[in-house]
Amino acid sequence: MGEKSLVTLAVDIGGSGLKMLCLDAEGKPLTERLRVPTPDPSTPARLLAGLDALKTKMPEFDRVSVGYPGVIKKGVVLSAANLHPRWLGFPLQSALQKRWTKPVRVANDAAVQGFGAIQGRGVEMIITLGTGMGSALFTDGRLCPGLELGHHPWLKKTYEDYLGRRGLKKYGVKKWNKLLRRAVAQTAATFNWDHLYLGGGNTKLIALQFRPNVTIVSNLDGLLGGVALWRDEAV
Repeated sequence: MGEKSLVTLAVDIGGSGLKMLCLDAEGKPLTERLRVPTPDPSTPARLLAGLDALKTKMPEFDRVSVGYPGVIKKGVVLSAANLHPRWLGFPLQSALQKRWTKPVRVANDAAVQGFGAIQGRGVEMIITLGTGMGSALFTDGRLCPGLELGHHPWLKKTYEDYLGRRGLKKYGVKKWNKLLRRAVAQTAATFNWDHLYLGGGNTKLIALQFRPNVTIVSNLDGLLGGVALWRDEAV
């Protein structure tokens, strides 16, 4: 089968929801996005069973792209801040390949969303605001893997402590916005990005005006970037 006819099943694993849709070879949706709550407890066995159930509602596909909320190296989970600790060391990529008998690529969920949003020019960064805080950095469209800015020290805690769901509940929307403004300025000084993208479910709470090189992007980009995983060897 030629590259131009391949159908990609895009999967987005989140701390609060599991999402899935099919994409054509250009990354355009072929189906509606389906979403179910992430199981609690979110062990590998329970979460994979939830993905199995979602998959039964999808048409035939040729390959799978997965966004996972944590550090992924060579298809293996290295962090699980917002999922069950049994995920640590779990070989997600090979497990899904065996389970679904299709080629699978797995990357950090913010990286996948970034692939769906970036223009591919200069230094581009994405920050995702949801259950936790995700991040990814790209240079001329190529991913710099392994960045977990959410867990870096910032102020008296970490970025995620202030900007993730815990911080939102603790500080309220007004102060959360003020903290977000400070964080955007800090990342600009740290990474000297040319363009910053803000994604994730909590972007709907943003009440700030940004410069033109800061863009709020659709949460759907977390799935639409799935095709790009097959073009970037850094994943």
